[in-house]
Amino acid sequence: MTVDVHEMKRNEISQTYPLMKGLAEYEHYIDSFAITEETIVRDAFETVPPKFHCLVATVDGQVKGMLVYYFLPYTAQDRADIYMKELFIDESARGQHLGTKLMDALKQVGRDHGCGVIKWTCAPWNKKAQEFYKKQGGQENHDWLDYQLTL
Repeated sequence: MTVDVHEMKRNEISQTYPLMKGLAEYEHYIDSFAITEETIVRDAFETVPPKFHCLVATVDGQVKGMLVYYFLPYTAQDRADIYMKELFIDESARGQHLGTKLMDALKQVGRDHGCGVIKWTCAPWNKKAQEFYKKQGGQENHDWLDYQLTL
């Protein structure tokens, strides 16, 4: 078994898209899921700078995991932060440490870009994800509350 983690390539979109859709189903927002393969091409490859970046984990050349992130450039520490938006592993590849490999790759991206922090949110009901993030060194932030405003 050969595992590789790298930035998603254009020819991997068709394998990555079902994982994005799978996460939407898993997290119960499939009814509002509006991403298409064309959206991914535009926002990740044709927009400068890209609206988002995507790391993929391949097993024997097949995309089995993905991690979507973007940079938060303006912080009080005068260093960019990274916001991890999505992390999802295909059910057939769970238990193979692909999530850890993707997180390690994201940490390296952060170091390479001089970032100060990786931030993300997690659904309160997703206990498996919470355990995974704690194993990765993630700490729950009790200093801030998440808010949103629907437009």
